[in-house]
Amino acid sequence: MNNHFEGNTFLKKDLRGSVKAFSEIYKIDKRNSALRWFLGLGALFVIVLILPWTQNIRATGKVSTLRQEDRPQELNTIIPGKIEKWYVKEGDFVAKGDTILKLGEVKVDYFDPVLIARTQRQIEAKMGSIKAYEGKAQTAGKQMSALESAMKYKLQSVDNKLLQQKMKISSDSVALVAANNALLAYDRQFKAAQTMLDSGAISTTDLEKRRIAFQDGRAKVNATENKLSQNRQEYLNLQIEKNTVVQDYLEKLSKTEGDRFSSISLAANGEAEIAKLENQLANYDARRELYYILAPQDGQITKARKSGIGEVLKEGENIVEIVPINPSYAVEMFIEPMDLPLTQIGQKVRLVFDGFPVIVFSGWPNSSYGTFGGVITVVETSVSANGKFRVLVAEDPAERKWPTTLRMGGGAKGISLLKDVPIYYELWRNINGFPPEYYQVEGTSAKTKAK
Repeated sequence: MNNHFEGNTFLKKDLRGSVKAFSEIYKIDKRNSALRWFLGLGALFVIVLILPWTQNIRATGKVSTLRQEDRPQELNTIIPGKIEKWYVKEGDFVAKGDTILKLGEVKVDYFDPVLIARTQRQIEAKMGSIKAYEGKAQTAGKQMSALESAMKYKLQSVDNKLLQQKMKISSDSVALVAANNALLAYDRQFKAAQTMLDSGAISTTDLEKRRIAFQDGRAKVNATENKLSQNRQEYLNLQIEKNTVVQDYLEKLSKTEGDRFSSISLAANGEAEIAKLENQLANYDARRELYYILAPQDGQITKARKSGIGEVLKEGENIVEIVPINPSYAVEMFIEPMDLPLTQIGQKVRLVFDGFPVIVFSGWPNSSYGTFGGVITVVETSVSANGKFRVLVAEDPAERKWPTTLRMGGGAKGISLLKDVPIYYELWRNINGFPPEYYQVEGTSAKTKAK
């Protein structure tokens, strides 16, 4: 039996050396390395878990511009008209002020080819009329001055006559007093003569003489009273004449002043009409300039809405679209409302543009290839129509420049960089559905407040 066992052992040793399948299947004499592989992979997994990971927010968007004047703009007509001539075609590059097309008039009110010249002549005629009215007003002013002088001299003459008449009244009053005194004396003498005649002291002739003297004295008193009354009446007439003179001259002055104000009013109306005509003239001149549609800025002509000669354009109708040259590009992205508190002005963003090769490691932005740097410059606080918030990302001056072949509307993907955390924390956060760590870029708050 021992010999049999020893024979079998010899046979196995011989087979191990000669049969390859035996050495491959039976692992009795070999050491197992699975444990070492398991421990190595476990150690590698632990090392990976503690590696830093940059939290991020992903969003899609498109290439836009930072300033609205750099975006494609429509070129519209200000006045209605018909197309007479095109000076450019689609795809042409134009400079600011270049002529795009020429319009023709379609309104009957502006068909007159010498409309501006006729309006200018109307203005000149109105200016001549204003000068005539101004001259008439000046003449009326001179007439008023002459009337005022004449009234002054006339009143001085009447005042002199009144003074003379007043002196006559005073003289007649004194004469009347003297005549009355003389009449009293004659009366005493006549009465004394009658007494003396009765006693025979005087003759009848002397009595008659004294009677005649008495009667003459009475007649003189009556004459003096009549003269005084006449002078007083004349004084009243002179006062009435003075009032009449004042009234007449005031009436003439009022009429002349009315003519003067009427001339001034007509001159002012003429100036108003001139201003209106000048406004029309300026509008006509400006309308003639609007027949030529000019490029508002440097750019390329695209999307012509009208093509044929003679086509009629309405007021404000779109003609072509101009795409500005060398705009300040920005990426327009839309972020979810839950990510809005994590987005700050000045925050760094990694961008991937459509059409450019890229290898992206979102958690290790420094290890990515083909991405470009950006900085968030605008965060809108009102929700857009798609239920997201709009963000504008400008080129980061500290990074390499964006491709020069970018075009408006091109697709882009943005990775907004947040806080650096270990990978195990990021895995735990995603498993539990927690949001990324909130933080603010250093100096962002102060800049935002300063703005």
